[in-house]
Amino acid sequence: MKWLTVARDLRRRKARERNGRFVAEGVRTVEELVHSPLGIDAVLHTARAADEPRAGALIGAAAARGVPVLPLTDEEFASAADTEHPQGILAVAQQPRLTLDAIDPGVTTRLLVLDAIQDPGNVGVLVRTAAALEATAVVALPGTVDLWNAKVVRSAVGTHFRFAAVEASLPDLLAYLQRHGVALWGTDAGGVPVEAASAPTRLAVAVGNEGAGLSVALRGHCASIVSLPMSPEVESFNVAVAAGITLFALRP
Repeated sequence: MKWLTVARDLRRRKARERNGRFVAEGVRTVEELVHSPLGIDAVLHTARAADEPRAGALIGAAAARGVPVLPLTDEEFASAADTEHPQGILAVAQQPRLTLDAIDPGVTTRLLVLDAIQDPGNVGVLVRTAAALEATAVVALPGTVDLWNAKVVRSAVGTHFRFAAVEASLPDLLAYLQRHGVALWGTDAGGVPVEAASAPTRLAVAVGNEGAGLSVALRGHCASIVSLPMSPEVESFNVAVAAGITLFALRP
């Protein structure tokens, strides 16, 4: 039952950081994991999941690759699951060893910077949106929920199994941007309308906390602040929606 104990422990951020592992839960997320380059340590499942076609196929595929497969009772599985109504399959996998310095900015760069985004669902959608709009990478600053939180992984639907999503301190981010000639812009309702902005070839776009917006520390380093047009009857955009529209408007 080693992997059951590990899966339970990985519900904690400190355990994920210490072990360099995470849990992918649910049929679709595990499907994406199986087809990704990441290493899989174990697959845990219930008898009910093994009898279902998609989950059963995943269990068979994992076993064929030599991945340990552990059948559990519903009660045992629930003790490791993060969802209220689990689908009966999860995998323990290895986080990619990727740092900010390993990201090649290329000729054209679009980074999405997450400044203390706290909702795991938002972070997962932000990662998926950045990848869909062909951004170079997502960079999560301190105060942002762990990128390998189980809900983040599910919300991203496996996107960051293949897409660069890294954590970095603000000083490290600023040093990287300066070293590679990447401009830093922020987003805020009081900024310059995004449709009037002329984006540089290399650009990092920062989105702020759901309630507080951009931090004072980050805002002070932004070369420009841009905003989206919005009805006066609506208070604000969801941060993931705002990021998607902004990245699309500022695409190269």
